[in-house]
Amino acid sequence: MCVGPLKRFCHWGPLIALGIIKSVTFATVSCLSQWWPPHESWGSSVLFFTFMSCAVLTLYCFLHAMFTGPGTMPLKWEPEKAEDKQFLQFCGTCEGYKAPRTHHCRKCGRCVMKMDHHCPWINNCVGHKNHCSFTFFLLFAVLGCAQASVVLSLSIYHAIHRTWYIYYGTGREPIVYMSLWGMVMCMFVLGLAIGVVLAVGMLLYFQLRAILRNRTAIEDWILEKAVHRRGVMDQPFIYPYNLGCWNNFKQVINFSCEPIGDGIMWLVRTECHQYTLTIEQLEQKAEKRARCREYQVVQSYSGWWFPCTKGLGVCCHPPCTDEPRISLQLGDIVAVTRWKKYWLYGERTSGSSKTERHRGWFPRCCAVQILSTESDSDNPPTDTNRPVQDSPVESKKKR
Repeated sequence: MCVGPLKRFCHWGPLIALGIIKSVTFATVSCLSQWWPPHESWGSSVLFFTFMSCAVLTLYCFLHAMFTGPGTMPLKWEPEKAEDKQFLQFCGTCEGYKAPRTHHCRKCGRCVMKMDHHCPWINNCVGHKNHCSFTFFLLFAVLGCAQASVVLSLSIYHAIHRTWYIYYGTGREPIVYMSLWGMVMCMFVLGLAIGVVLAVGMLLYFQLRAILRNRTAIEDWILEKAVHRRGVMDQPFIYPYNLGCWNNFKQVINFSCEPIGDGIMWLVRTECHQYTLTIEQLEQKAEKRARCREYQVVQSYSGWWFPCTKGLGVCCHPPCTDEPRISLQLGDIVAVTRWKKYWLYGERTSGSSKTERHRGWFPRCCAVQILSTESDSDNPPTDTNRPVQDSPVESKKKR
């Protein structure tokens, strides 16, 4: 079963998502048939049709976002003009250059066009080609579960007070019958529906905000660093893809769910060009390499997420991120770029190749810094989750 396109389903995310869609749909239809049957009035028919439309569209957009995918760059891709290579980052895994707004996903193993994030619920990345269908999936899921929450709540209320309605009601109230286990299951599904409204509704808000700004979550982080690394007297960085809310919205949202553009060349502001953002990324990478410190491993580490043998502090204070851990052996050299009190993040330089890079977190007690110059010992890195600013950048590239 887990071969070909169906391998996308062989993951906990899609299986749970499909289970929630199925449970909420069946429970709501069952309760709706007793609380307000569709054949009784036009209002009940509209309610039933609206809910079923949301359920079907949720499932369709879910499958469309999963199987369409975000769009990936061809392996060993190069720009048409050879002189443009200097403005682009090179991906050693894909053995090609990254087009503007393209980022490599370590879970998918490919460079993704306009990557926003890797979503476990669709077991795929959200990017250029499936951003619209993913947003519609969130929208219809919230609308359907909001309606289901109302129907299930009223049905449970009428089922609990069924005896009172039979003896003291006017006779026009709906009589809902539920067994004990039926009541328990309806309450459980009600909790799922409310959880979807809150959690997915928050995710929908962030997605709509990103669409109106034409800025992905990764680009938010790049822009934040671009502002942070510039001084008061420096020229501010202009984000090149913000064309105004309505133009940004039209680039992603349409009824066909088809993306605008090829995912390589983008519409930009008049004061910018195609490589404004990629040049900024290259400058940030250069500063990051200048800040990194080499550490030598003095204790081996298996790569476990909660290494109890490394101390209680290490075990109880893991980094709050889904980034990987790396296994280390005695004598390995690691280029560290991020520091925490109990953990370090870096890339293992010994034993790595251009096509296979080993990056991740490891316990701080497992390595010691290699002090090659006097300045390194005078300016040790601080405990922070972002790259340490040991000294200001002396010069910047002129555009």
